[in-house]
Order: sequence, then C-alpha cells, then structure tokens
Amino acid sequence: MEAYQRQQFDFLLLTAVERFAERLVQRNGGAELALQRLCSDPQGEGIWLDQFTQAIFRDFLLDNPAGACFVLQALPRRQVAPPEGGTVEAMLQQLALRAFADLLGAKTIEALERP
Repeated sequence: MEAYQRQQFDFLLLTAVERFAERLVQRNGGAELALQRLCSDPQGEGIWLDQFTQAIFRDFLLDNPAGACFVLQALPRRQVAPPEGGTVEAMLQQLALRAFADLLGAKTIEALERP
C-alpha cells in the first residue's frame, strides 16, 4: 500500500473510531456502560457494530469492490472468518466489512478505556 493510501486509511479509521465511540457514549449513558456493552455484545442494542461499519463504508464511498480492496490492502494480516459463498464482489465486501468492523471494535474499546 502506498504511503498516501495508508494515510487515508488511518484517517478513515480514526474518524470511524471517534464517531463510533461518541455515538456509543451518548446511546449508552456514558463510557463505562458503552464499553461494557461493546465488549459483551457488539451487535446488541445500542451498539450495532456491523450496522455502523456499513454506514461508514457508505459515507466514505467504500461500499463497492474497489473500496473493499482498499480496506483489505490496509489489513493484509488480519484474521477473519471465511465469507459466505457468492459473487466475488459480495465476498470482497463481506471480507472488508468483517475485517474493518473487528478492527473498529478493538480500537473503540481502547478509546473507551482511556481516562
């Protein structure tokens, strides 16, 4: 990945973490409860990690094969479960969404744990 692409990805991730953490704190009445819920059920009420990730992909125009490849280039060593079968486009999107959502969840936990 070229340096300018890495910078763009890092900006995307930082922006996503800030937005997600802020949303979680507001929806869950504080950072402590938000952290607890994110750790226990990332898809649960008031968290919805995958839905947020899909929205970020739409907002940043990454909900297409080229966007998925951009995300996957930035995360070549991340472990993810194999996607469900389907078209190459659908599988790329599933891989990119899962890899990014997992990283977003981990980075948001780190952000919420900071005092």
